[in-house]
Amino acid sequence: MSIWGKIIGGTAGLALGGPIGALIGVTVGAAVDASIEQVSPETDETRQVTFTIGVIALAAKMAKADGKVTREEVEAFKQVFKVPPHEMANVGRVFDMARKHTAGFDAYAQQIADLMRGKRTVLADLIEALFFIAKSDGELHPNELNYIRVVAKIFGYSPAEIETLVSRHAGHQADSPYSVLGVEPGISTDDLKKRYRQLVRESHPDRLIAEGVPSDLIAVATRRSAEINAAYDTILKSRGIKG
Repeated sequence: MSIWGKIIGGTAGLALGGPIGALIGVTVGAAVDASIEQVSPETDETRQVTFTIGVIALAAKMAKADGKVTREEVEAFKQVFKVPPHEMANVGRVFDMARKHTAGFDAYAQQIADLMRGKRTVLADLIEALFFIAKSDGELHPNELNYIRVVAKIFGYSPAEIETLVSRHAGHQADSPYSVLGVEPGISTDDLKKRYRQLVRESHPDRLIAEGVPSDLIAVATRRSAEINAAYDTILKSRGIKG
């Protein structure tokens, strides 16, 4: 059974605690008391389900941040997380419930931050996914940007790091290959290569899988890796250097 089937199938649902556990409890019609010690909260399966539910909840609430959830945003979610067709109804139930649930998005973000403490790359890819969904309808609404800023802060990003992220996705030079790599145009070729190798290591899908991210969610890392490679190749070509 895939991670998506486990979400609704009940194989791990009652082991979840906190706001994410409450959300899945409401979705499947089971009462989950977040104040009660849950069963096996640190198993790999439970951590994966908790992370997955949290991702769905953040995506759903972020999509509504500008006051409406568009078809493009829903389609972007499907592209980013590669939901198997036969599990789409299950994931849709969680997505819809998250939009309506009373828990604030900050509570979901905090539980994910606690779950993935020390795994900055995982959290970075989640933020990339939120940006992708936010931009899918052709507009990055100020409310969506503020939403992502708050999530990034909860994830441990400094104000400067947050604004660098925002500039890369919403700044005047957002499409620049240098912005994609997070470097200045004047960077030396040697330093550029070091930065590129660092980003490749951090964004490699195998690394995320090793850190406990469900394989169904690795599409984010795959997309980011492709952007990094394309940006690097573009810069080298502009400098007359063969890769």
